[in-house]
Amino acid sequence: MQLIRDSSHILPESIVTIGNFDGVHKGHQLLVNRLIDNARELNLPSVLLTFEPNPIEFFSPTHPPARLMRFFEKWHEIKKAGVDYFYCARFNNALSKLSAHEFVKTILVDQLNAKKIIVGDDFRFGAKRLGDVELLRTLGKKYNFTVEAILQLMHDELRISSTRIRNALRQGDFKMVSSLTDRPFTLSGKVAYGNQIGRTLGFPTANIYLRRKAVPMMGIFIVLVNGLNNKILPGVASIGYRPTFEGKQIILEVFLFDFDEIIYGRRITVEFLKKIRDEEKFKSIDQLVIQIRKDVEIAKYYFMCGD
Repeated sequence: MQLIRDSSHILPESIVTIGNFDGVHKGHQLLVNRLIDNARELNLPSVLLTFEPNPIEFFSPTHPPARLMRFFEKWHEIKKAGVDYFYCARFNNALSKLSAHEFVKTILVDQLNAKKIIVGDDFRFGAKRLGDVELLRTLGKKYNFTVEAILQLMHDELRISSTRIRNALRQGDFKMVSSLTDRPFTLSGKVAYGNQIGRTLGFPTANIYLRRKAVPMMGIFIVLVNGLNNKILPGVASIGYRPTFEGKQIILEVFLFDFDEIIYGRRITVEFLKKIRDEEKFKSIDQLVIQIRKDVEIAKYYFMCGD
């Protein structure tokens, strides 16, 4: 899969789908699979058009919704699907002001040379989101492309959406998240040097700085870790500010059972299985250590006996 960021890059005739694809849930997967099927049938390259930052982040920079995926994670999931081109357009002031007609002509026609566009039936585009599927079809007649609108995918009679996944994560409902995405929820990153507080408490942790303005969930969790010596390792993870130590930055900390190797700089993937509790501020370090021991006992019992 080829990454395109340069707006001057002109593609040959192509099949295009458009969206933010945050979380790459089942609805997104349906679009991507339909894109690839059409590309094969018509013998044209497939193009996934997305935006960085997400438009809602651009318009709400101080209070954006928590991302379900960082760019690297989204790229990895889309690449596995077999898309030919991943076009990441820089969403800036100029792009935000393009009318629906200008958006179609400038990007979809002149740059991507789209012959077919596949979107969800609620797709909106252009300045103030005034463009819809009906307008896209009208413009398709003018610029010689067809439009396929995919019906929204439902689960338990409710629409599958990134917002619904965020709500499930806040509630610690990882089974629902898996039902909406067809995979477990994970966070990944490189293990960084920390302040060694966990080690001094007897619980050395692998620290990952998430570098996000907002995270979809916080608290203490039972997890599995992939990426170390071809093994899947059990542990307990914390996502939060470490309030007992007056932390100012969100960090993912993972304590692995019976593991004491040096892994700084290694990329790991943390799979979340169950939420134990919310993050809290303790009056003393001793109280914190007592609670960590309880968390570890809960996690070990989970791995031995299940839910």
